[in-house]
Amino acid sequence: MVEATKVAYVFPGQGSQLVGMGSDLYENFASSRAVFRQADEVLEFPISQLCFEGPEEELRLTINAQPAILTASYACLEAAHEANSGLPEAQFMAGHSLGEYTALAVSGVFDFRTAVYLARERGRMMHEADTVRPGSMAAVIGLEEPVLLEVCQQTGTCIANINSPGQLVIGGDTDGVTEAMALAQERGAVRVIPLAVSAAFHTPLMQPVIESMADIISRLAFADPAIPVIANTTAQPLTTAQSVKEELVQQLSHCVQWQRSVEYMIDQGVTTFLEIGPGKVLAGLIKRINRDVRTINIGDAQAVSSSLA
Repeated sequence: MVEATKVAYVFPGQGSQLVGMGSDLYENFASSRAVFRQADEVLEFPISQLCFEGPEEELRLTINAQPAILTASYACLEAAHEANSGLPEAQFMAGHSLGEYTALAVSGVFDFRTAVYLARERGRMMHEADTVRPGSMAAVIGLEEPVLLEVCQQTGTCIANINSPGQLVIGGDTDGVTEAMALAQERGAVRVIPLAVSAAFHTPLMQPVIESMADIISRLAFADPAIPVIANTTAQPLTTAQSVKEELVQQLSHCVQWQRSVEYMIDQGVTTFLEIGPGKVLAGLIKRINRDVRTINIGDAQAVSSSLA
């Protein structure tokens, strides 16, 4: 049983997708079936089948991965509620990149149908941005942020994700990222890993899609979050509908401050983090940020039935 303590729900972003995600939830929980069926209706194609059966190369595409991960994550939470599994209430929520949309939906800013629509449009635009301003990304392991910032300044790249101590991600045009990878290794990085993504997310290279995404968001009705959602770009709570709209536009081209977001929640007394959705990426990052907190993964039917029992 999860102790009565301050809890945060966290939701994964792109890269956590895997073929088969959500299939056992669909089989075992009526609430999860309803979520996947709604997603299929909104997107007008069977995203559920892509989640359950692949092929992997199709699921990995940004335009598919983003609504798929959001759907699988939301289905996990709905299953946990259906199972009466002792799921504690959250004092805060956060999501990594795309996961921020899941957090906002769970916090009541918009409904699931709106969330999956926005995730699909976001994925489509981020994918198409690469045709306007091609770019790439790389993970840099074992280099301090100020040192990597100097590398970025020299190569015209920028830090796109601050995930945990010693785990940073850079992005920019492909030549600049290639140069930055070599320079980071020279400056002492333990590993430098090119990422299999279709564009330089969370960098100024996303600027061509800002206006289109802002237009879509401006036409939708948002509510104030019922539970504070920690913003990727500022690591501060989002508490109003207007601040959410501004965040979702800014987030496209600005750094994901994941480490600072987690540190903020811990400073506010959070001691237990529930990672809800496929994979265990965020739990691993949180443990690198602070080993004293508790992390629980709810990513499949077995976890729903056992992790919180």
